[in-house]
Amino acid sequence: MKINKVTLIGLGAMGVFFAPKLDACLGKDRFRVLASGERRGRIESSGVTLNGVTHHFRVISPDFKGDPADLLIMAVKDPGLDQAIEDIRNQVGADTQILCVMNGIDSEERVAAVYGWEHVLYSYMRFSNSMKDSTADFDPEAGSVHFGEAKNEVFSERVRAIAELFEACGINYVVEPDMIRGLWLKFMCNIGENMTCAMLGAPFGVFRVSEHANALRREAMWEVVRIANRLGIDIGKRDMEKQEGTIQKLPFNNKPSTLQDLEKGRKTEIEMFAGKVVKIGRELDIPTPVNWVFYHAICAQEEKNAGLF
Repeated sequence: MKINKVTLIGLGAMGVFFAPKLDACLGKDRFRVLASGERRGRIESSGVTLNGVTHHFRVISPDFKGDPADLLIMAVKDPGLDQAIEDIRNQVGADTQILCVMNGIDSEERVAAVYGWEHVLYSYMRFSNSMKDSTADFDPEAGSVHFGEAKNEVFSERVRAIAELFEACGINYVVEPDMIRGLWLKFMCNIGENMTCAMLGAPFGVFRVSEHANALRREAMWEVVRIANRLGIDIGKRDMEKQEGTIQKLPFNNKPSTLQDLEKGRKTEIEMFAGKVVKIGRELDIPTPVNWVFYHAICAQEEKNAGLF
């Protein structure tokens, strides 16, 4: 198996991690961005600006047929995932592999329900970036994409093929021995940090100066740990302690995705974050009071943005 053609859907904060390097490595005949409507027009006319350099990519529409991708990278947000699953249909061929690098713990299941697990690998990002008006500034070497089968003691053929592509294109990647554990670790951190910042309207720097913010963050993470442990996933105190050091290194004024969405009046990924914790907690009879507050507080902010009050 060899990856010759790549299609990316979602040229936002995560998509720009991949697009410039894939475009430079593969060329416009082998790398393309999938978009439609107003978004397609905007990408074609303005491109995206990364660290002061504007990039223009080949753009194809969902109805483009006859040339499926070897690799599909889905970098959309949760409210757009169902539409994206439909939009990629003509890009999925017999051997196409899909990385859905968005946040959360169930996006792979949703994609595999339509296209089958033979086309889907687990993946997520370790990457802090904000994007405004198609412009982003970040260190492309500071992030990485994590991907693989559920277990990766020995790399499968499709994992090796994607790893070879990323190496050739200079894209930082990690193939974790246990991707399910990795997904839940990232989810735990997102719940603690993303939700707390969104509810408080504060950047990551709040965790350097406020023990009240840290109290919310840590208890929200513990709720995820209790659920994960009940499901047989080994995350816990040591992982939380390790994250304490990581969060202190984040740029003080950087803002997580949910806070960015609220400030821009966009629909957030609250259902995928706190909503998911509350739902699973209810199913397993595990209390999730902090995430319950996160969920309703952020939903109320969405309603405010929509002009309901």
